[in-house]
Amino acid sequence: MSDVGKVELFRALHHGRTPEDPLVLPGPWDAVSAQVLAEAGFPALATPSAGVAASLGYEDEDVPADEMFAAVARIVRAVDVPVSADIRDGFGLPPKELVERLLETGAVGCNLEDSSGGELKDPREHADWLAEVRAAAGGALFVNARVDTFARGVPDPGRAIERAALYVAAGADCVYPIYAPPEVLPLLRSGIQGPVNVFARLDGKGPLPTELGGLGATRITFGPGLQRWAAQALRGMADQLRR
Repeated sequence: MSDVGKVELFRALHHGRTPEDPLVLPGPWDAVSAQVLAEAGFPALATPSAGVAASLGYEDEDVPADEMFAAVARIVRAVDVPVSADIRDGFGLPPKELVERLLETGAVGCNLEDSSGGELKDPREHADWLAEVRAAAGGALFVNARVDTFARGVPDPGRAIERAALYVAAGADCVYPIYAPPEVLPLLRSGIQGPVNVFARLDGKGPLPTELGGLGATRITFGPGLQRWAAQALRGMADQLRR
């Protein structure tokens, strides 16, 4: 499938979803994990920046841009399904360069967060920056605008909805209010235009994907949860080997 076809497929996967059938996008951290997930039948994948960083030996905030883009390219080459890339806040790159580097990897989309260094960005300035990214990308990238209010200690859903509206107006294809409590998802869903990405836990302490769909999630991602789960499984196997 051509890159254009993959972008169109990825965008289409976000529309026409029913509450019982949200788009579930697991997060590969390297080529092997991507192949396993694609072979399991998932129609698309979404890399987690923290999971990829861990596989490269870095903390999430310390991974160099060159290494992140190279890792994303390896993941994209390993599978035939569309792959979206979490690239944090864009590594400080100008929009045109950021888009060019993403397209070079073969990724069909990206996560772009609205905080940096642990602090929320000015939402209007961030919206202007997203608009520049959209202008540079045209329809070649699916832009998932992460809203970090809940992650940065701002629990008011109204603040998240205000930011989401600015980002959608700037051209974002989807909005990601990360760590939003399940009980506020119906309110967010009613106040946000377009697809809504929701973070799901893998420790059994949160709602299942189908339950999150019923609460308003269009698409569901897991952050670095799968990579950490795999690392924990490897620890258990290593302990067995030492006995």
